[in-house]
Amino acid sequence: MYLPTPDDPIDPEAQRAIDRRRLGNALKGAIAFVLLLLIVFGLQGMGDYHAFAVGAGTLQGLPGILTAPLLHGSPEHLIANASALLILGTLALAVYPRATVRGLPLMWLGSGLGAWALGDPGSFHLGASGLTHGLMFLVFVLGLLRRDRPSIAAGMIAFLFYGGMLLTVLPQEPGVSWQSHLGGALGGALAAWLLRRADPLPPRRRYSWEIEEEEAERAAQAERDTFEPGSPRDVPVLWRRDASEEERGVVLPFRRRDE
Repeated sequence: MYLPTPDDPIDPEAQRAIDRRRLGNALKGAIAFVLLLLIVFGLQGMGDYHAFAVGAGTLQGLPGILTAPLLHGSPEHLIANASALLILGTLALAVYPRATVRGLPLMWLGSGLGAWALGDPGSFHLGASGLTHGLMFLVFVLGLLRRDRPSIAAGMIAFLFYGGMLLTVLPQEPGVSWQSHLGGALGGALAAWLLRRADPLPPRRRYSWEIEEEEAERAAQAERDTFEPGSPRDVPVLWRRDASEEERGVVLPFRRRDE
């Protein structure tokens, strides 16, 4: 697959300032979501929060699809998901701000629907681990689809820290909702495919051999234009026979050799 990329940025300093501002906004967005999880976790002790979890296979458990990612069963559960959201959320928002924001509903709904449809009857599912899997698969699949240098680097970083999520979408240990992991991962992969062109490709520096090939092609084209004759239609007509003028001369046909 070939994706055209623009030339070097006209103002590198301005581009670096834009990159720093994008990274800062991405970090602020990830921190804001983690703070929301902390606030919700503090409010869980005020009542029975199982009513807001995903109840697998029941109509009463369907509303939990919208609220379950905000709930956590223990501080350890919250810390594990919060750390992953800080890293993967910052990475995704910094490299793909549009695709991440637009793809979040797919990852959110995919996590809940996976738990509701595939979970054991009577089980309850909660936690933001489906979102973390969705973000990891979003960044990783976009790196495979786009294949520009920032996308490849982001995909490698995501795989380095959380490559084990490729395995946790399958049953691993009791008490872990692999169903929500699988649903979130599918939502992230689908979002990557649908939104692969949502963010513009960043400017890149061209290699010297690319510039040499372009210059050689231009020189070859100029040489062809110099020595190749033009089309007869492009030759200007300096004189035309007047239609009223009597035609002079006789056209003699040439015999073919086989006659």
